[in-house]
Amino acid sequence: MTIRTNPPGALVKVNGEAIGYSPVSKDFTYYGTYEITLVKDEFETVTAMQKINPPWYQKFPVDAVSDNLLPFHVTNRNEFLYQMKRQLVVPNQEILGRANGLRSEALIGR
Repeated sequence: MTIRTNPPGALVKVNGEAIGYSPVSKDFTYYGTYEITLVKDEFETVTAMQKINPPWYQKFPVDAVSDNLLPFHVTNRNEFLYQMKRQLVVPNQEILGRANGLRSEALIGR
């Protein structure tokens, strides 16, 4: 499978294991659902459960023929593109203002 991000350069983790920076490819041994995590500075972390469905030639009973009787090797390639959003950066002064406001409300409630 190949994982691409927009913008490129995000750290890609598959099932918790870092495999490199996008675009990156990884072999997989089974069809099913993989947890993909993308991490990049100044962007929100993306976690997705990515399902990889088997192609028609890997479904029963055709898979018995395609796996054992074909005179050539068949490779299944999957490509996934993830759009990453810029992380919202709140200025420190705004955070401190919010905290002071909440602190004031808490003191009034006493």
